[in-house]
Amino acid sequence: MKAKIITFIRREAVLSAALLLAVLSMFLVAPDRTYITYTDYKTLALLFCLMTVMAGFQSLGIFHRIGEGLLKQVKGSRQVAFILVVLCFFSSMVITNDVALITFVPFAITVLKMAALEELLVPVVVMQTIAANLGSMVTPIGNPQNLYLYSLSGIPPAGFIRLMVPFAAVALVLLLAWLMAVRNKEIEMVSLKREPEADPGLGRAFLTYLLLFFACIGSVAQMIPWQALLILVVISILAVDRQLFCRVDYSLLLTFTGFFIFIGNMKRVPAFYEFISRMVTGNEVITAVVSSQVISNVPAALLLSGFTDQWKALIIGTNLGGLGTLIASMASLISYKYVAREFPEKRGRYLLVFTGANLVFLGMLLVFYGLG
Repeated sequence: MKAKIITFIRREAVLSAALLLAVLSMFLVAPDRTYITYTDYKTLALLFCLMTVMAGFQSLGIFHRIGEGLLKQVKGSRQVAFILVVLCFFSSMVITNDVALITFVPFAITVLKMAALEELLVPVVVMQTIAANLGSMVTPIGNPQNLYLYSLSGIPPAGFIRLMVPFAAVALVLLLAWLMAVRNKEIEMVSLKREPEADPGLGRAFLTYLLLFFACIGSVAQMIPWQALLILVVISILAVDRQLFCRVDYSLLLTFTGFFIFIGNMKRVPAFYEFISRMVTGNEVITAVVSSQVISNVPAALLLSGFTDQWKALIIGTNLGGLGTLIASMASLISYKYVAREFPEKRGRYLLVFTGANLVFLGMLLVFYGLG
């Protein structure tokens, strides 16, 4: 039993921390009716719906097929790296950073092995991870903290995008500069495994997921009530593929809930509230970046949102805070796990390259913010 608990804590470190903080805070503020008001049910419902729909698209291999189609046109190693990295950058704006990495990192590993480009594996996966984290910051649905802060702030979708596009543009320039430095050499036509023949029923499933995705966008834009969206998604998935419910990251939803309880309770403790408020006020960006390095940017967004109303600064800070350490963005762990599992001997080099590249990107983007 003890071993199982230790294994769970190691596998779900952020969730464990969130639940522990929630429980400890209950000793300071006894459970009462106010607890019901702590949770942002809209954010949880939107996250659940988006994750379920994305799981549906993944089950059909849609994103994999797009990448495969693009890679069939390549002739050089630089083109391969370009497509693999840029796919993560732009797709993460729509399908979220973690889905982009879950889809395209194992795809990249397969492609690079088939093209005999293993020497590019570590730098390409590192840049894919950076690209997914930075591309996802452009849209409210790109990552969990954006969806939460967007919902809380009331910033219109166009305003949110305008806020983050300049940072994404700088990030894209930096990514392209790295790609230009990749040594180019001719390769044989990438030979990928043939996909099985499509099931006629997949077309109906794809159309269902596509309509649900647009419904999610409509709810994010406040055109569809989140309650109606939740009912629509549940009923539709039950009819099409109920196994998708097993592929939702419920630990993320529980992590949000744990932090909602902790933050709600600590806001009712005057001394703590005043201390955090003084620390955050006027330093939202730096505080968000620094705290993200230790607890990751999603918990940082949840925590700091309870002590400031400077939403734009908090959005910028938590997005830039996804760069840095391996846990600064929990999505970064996805890439590391794939590399560690396939090439355990490359773990040390991966961490070294990952940390160095992240610090360079973080430093450049903070300089850009300071000049703005």
